[in-house]
Amino acid sequence: MEIVIREDSDHVARTVADIIEGYVRRGPAVLGLATGSTPLASYKELIRRHREEGLSYSEAQAFLLDEYVGLPVEHPESYHSVIRREFTDHVDLDPSSIHSPGGAAPDLAAEAIRYDRSIASAGGVDVQILGIGTDGHVGFNEPMSSLSSRTRVKTLTEQTRQDNARFFDSLDDVPHHVLTQGLGTITDARHLLLIGLGEAKADAIAAAVEGPLAAACPASVLQLHPHVTVVVDEAAASRLKFADYYRHTLDNKPAWQAF
Repeated sequence: MEIVIREDSDHVARTVADIIEGYVRRGPAVLGLATGSTPLASYKELIRRHREEGLSYSEAQAFLLDEYVGLPVEHPESYHSVIRREFTDHVDLDPSSIHSPGGAAPDLAAEAIRYDRSIASAGGVDVQILGIGTDGHVGFNEPMSSLSSRTRVKTLTEQTRQDNARFFDSLDDVPHHVLTQGLGTITDARHLLLIGLGEAKADAIAAAVEGPLAAACPASVLQLHPHVTVVVDEAAASRLKFADYYRHTLDNKPAWQAF
């Protein structure tokens, strides 16, 4: 696990975009995309590089982490809609190459199996963007999720619903259930890219990176993965006990060693 501490959210976004660009330029890439506010600045930077620097996503595929249960795909807050509005409609990614779990499927258990199989059929995810909740959740794997779980239906905690209520007219409009990639599905990706911004995420980042491996902090499962890059701003890094060491290792990173 490599911890990259940047000055602010703009520097974080540029680092994240550098990593994603590397995969896209090397050839057909399978990208794992997250929604929510955390990756927005990174998506804006990737859009800028497409428009101003010719970065093309025409050979890429994308898989979303999750979807609300019961929201039609055309709902403005379905993640099917959000990822298009915030990122993919602004680049040359083929719409048919953007995949998301079907939260409105009549048989959610069968849909979960189908979605995991579709990721495998694409060759697996090359690089998975992840945010982190204040309680340490990734995707919508709430605390006490199985560390080996596959895509499935999860019930949201009230804290998560309250955190997401800002995107809806009221808390009552926030669904109680989601269809989410499991922690086992997420960690099948070859490279995990976790973003943390702001002091509100500092405790969760510290628990995920330096705390014990425990279902109480789902993001701690990343400690078991062979290729993880955690990119945080100074505020999100403020609870890290070994922050000085992470800065030292980054400053002395061999020139040949990529993220």
